[in-house]
Amino acid sequence: MGEDLERLKQRMPLLEYLQRHHWSGCPAGARSEFVGLCPLHAETRPSFYVNPLKNLFYCHGCGQGGDLIRFAQLYHHLSFRQSIIHLQEELAPTAQLLRHTAAFYQLELHRYPEGIQYLAERGVSDSTLIENLAIGYAHGGNLRPHLQNLGYSLEQVLQAGLIGRQGQDTFCHRVIFPCCLQDRVVNLYGRSIGAAFPHRLLPRSKGGLFAWHFVRQFPEVILVEGLFDLAVLWQDFATLPVPSVPISPRSSWLRFVTAAIAQSSLPLMTMTTKPGKKPLRILADDCTKPA
Repeated sequence: MGEDLERLKQRMPLLEYLQRHHWSGCPAGARSEFVGLCPLHAETRPSFYVNPLKNLFYCHGCGQGGDLIRFAQLYHHLSFRQSIIHLQEELAPTAQLLRHTAAFYQLELHRYPEGIQYLAERGVSDSTLIENLAIGYAHGGNLRPHLQNLGYSLEQVLQAGLIGRQGQDTFCHRVIFPCCLQDRVVNLYGRSIGAAFPHRLLPRSKGGLFAWHFVRQFPEVILVEGLFDLAVLWQDFATLPVPSVPISPRSSWLRFVTAAIAQSSLPLMTMTTKPGKKPLRILADDCTKPA
């Protein structure tokens, strides 16, 4: 916890944060400090000092002082936990909320047997694989109180699309795959285990091609259609040194990935696990044909 807080303060220097909130200060002598009007109380003579080297502030007028987190607490009238979440959201809006949501759904997967049962029916049973892909399960009804206990407001959860206006979970009775862009969770994919519409994503970017930033490290690429295709392939051929890229056949990204592979001379092997669907090999060939 302490290391995470220090990392947070390093990513958001106090002086930069103050300037984002329209505070302006002047150099104070030769002490590498800045002084200006205090944003925490009304005053006419500058008494608010900031030391960028120590990442600390102190006001000689109201007597308040501390680090970035303490300032956020005082300025926004937040609790300690809420101020941390507020700062994390300023650095990466919604990403932290989605990460906490994905982690909660991972716990839910092991609390309700229907999620594990559905994965087994789809051919995914390896516990290490499930953990590596951060697969979870949304039982429904539990997410909102969990996130509120972490300090998130109802409005934040609504804006992220995780619950509806009536309070229902967006991903109720769905197996969850986090969609990541490098180390950030940018979306969640939910696959229904019942009669509801099979596929669901939040109304935001999916982060592009899954694992695409790893592709250029390998001499071959396997292109698969969906996340379950990836999971089964990874499970059955775990020793293959080849990344997999799940993608919808109708996506404009298919033209991008085949064009990029053609430019880099990477061999492309495609597959689909759905009988009767047009093979991705044919779709890829269609995309690379001259218009």
